[in-house]
Amino acid sequence: MRHHLALIALIIFAVIPHSQLVFAQDSRSDGVVFEKNIEYSNPDEQHLQLNMARPQNGKGPFPVIVCIHGGGFRAGSREGFNGLCKQFAKHGYVAVTVSYRLAPKYPFPAAIHDVKAAVRWVRANAKKYNIDAGRVGTTGGSAGGHLAQYLGVTRGINRLEGDGGNPRYSSHVDCVVNFYGPSDFTKSYGASVDAAEVLPLFLGGNLEQEKQRHIVASPLYWVTPNASPTLCIHGTKDQYVAHEQSVWLVDRLHAAGVAASLLTIEGGNHGFRDVSKQVRASIEEARIAFFDKHLKGRNQVD
Repeated sequence: MRHHLALIALIIFAVIPHSQLVFAQDSRSDGVVFEKNIEYSNPDEQHLQLNMARPQNGKGPFPVIVCIHGGGFRAGSREGFNGLCKQFAKHGYVAVTVSYRLAPKYPFPAAIHDVKAAVRWVRANAKKYNIDAGRVGTTGGSAGGHLAQYLGVTRGINRLEGDGGNPRYSSHVDCVVNFYGPSDFTKSYGASVDAAEVLPLFLGGNLEQEKQRHIVASPLYWVTPNASPTLCIHGTKDQYVAHEQSVWLVDRLHAAGVAASLLTIEGGNHGFRDVSKQVRASIEEARIAFFDKHLKGRNQVD
């Protein structure tokens, strides 16, 4: 009988595609509960998922950080931020790393709709995961930095919400840590080694063909006094997203009366691959300190 059951199980596993056998997985270690493959939205039958790390102990509810991967809007994986999410959890945060639809199959604004849906899902499921829905931050790098920043400057813009679920909840974020994300696509060409290749895929054409879409997709042009406090972190030797992109953004935020700062990494390239361990540590300390100030510094519940 056991032999027959085992054989049936093997047959079922063989005939069902692997992609359909991905379920939420829960693991616990080092005081962190880590759960993978949680579906948060299903646009166009894409079954978008997130991974979540949260403190195993503590009263809560805890502030939450939404982490958004990079990859030129056409590649990348949420798995790359699993370690970062676990580190956030050790500092008393719930953290999620999210997948989103990629270009060229899904051009702008699909990715925007998806990350906004992720924030709404977090709020809709706050009670289940012991999250404080009133303390939501976001961070990302490169394309992920752009998407995180976009969340921070488009509060209340209904036409950018999409229909990814939980419409009763807000996609607003309380603060942003933006790692070398582009702020103005109209000025990316000629100042980036891959903008001419990447942006037409994301925006449906180059600057001549789709100028208005380049403007609408640029966080710089959405800055108002309602924008979220922001920390930009950018290297001076970035060949993919020019350092000045962060300078322009921080200046615009200041002009709107929004708290913003720029941590410049002298000689740092895209991804900070060439910086020392000490510099990397200082960068992460700055990110944590910023979130602590803006998410734990008000109405914190231990």
